[in-house]
Amino acid sequence: MAAAEGTPHPRLRLHRGFPSHYVADLHDLMIYVPPGYDRDPERTYPVLYLQDGQNLFDGRTSFIEGRTWQVREHADAAIRAGEVEPLVIVGIYNAGDRRLAEYTHERDWQMGGGEADEYGLMLTRELMPWIGSQYRVRREREQTGLGGSSLGGLVTLFLGLRHAECFGKLAVLSPSIWWNNKSILGYLNERAPQVWERPKVWLDVGDREGHRTLRDAEKLNQRLKANGWRSGETLHFERVHGGTHDETSWANRVRPMLKFLFPKAG
Repeated sequence: MAAAEGTPHPRLRLHRGFPSHYVADLHDLMIYVPPGYDRDPERTYPVLYLQDGQNLFDGRTSFIEGRTWQVREHADAAIRAGEVEPLVIVGIYNAGDRRLAEYTHERDWQMGGGEADEYGLMLTRELMPWIGSQYRVRREREQTGLGGSSLGGLVTLFLGLRHAECFGKLAVLSPSIWWNNKSILGYLNERAPQVWERPKVWLDVGDREGHRTLRDAEKLNQRLKANGWRSGETLHFERVHGGTHDETSWANRVRPMLKFLFPKAG
């Protein structure tokens, strides 16, 4: 899979059609490398994997044309300001009509879904080793993050718990806790005692996303703390003033999220 041309910036590399034995769909990838990546061929970097990759960098592919998370711009600014450790960011494009299936951990009797296990195997057994062979990323759990919003936030939390040996940092933005009667909360209670080292979690929700979404996020925050996450250390929960459930609002949260999960060392 050679890097394709035509990306919005020279430090963005597009790889089309990543194949998998675990899921039926091919996934395009957009990879961000930090300033100085090509000048220092010996240096290795932390890595953050993000769901819904077509919404992160390129306005031509985003859900609402022209509106993205502006991940490159915010990461560049945070790195150059000395707030954030230079890192590689992997945007995993979703599967379109099958996004709901791959991003949900259990089957809902009305809506279907429930293929996050297979998606997680693709991610941990195929994609992450391939990224490690193509890019100079750190392999340690403590240097590896996973993130997403909405259903992407839901699957991030699920896979972060299920594969806690792989991910030491989770970015859970506006998560769809409501899925299948909030069953993710029960999974958290069941799984947390088996997770010996808590991954660092950024959790947020906009105060204009609706009462249910806000209430569910607050409940998740309480469940995380009850299961051993510590506010300000392994957990940051933020109610975003004026925050809405869309790419423009999530873009405003990228820089503080990176600052919490990947702070500049020393």
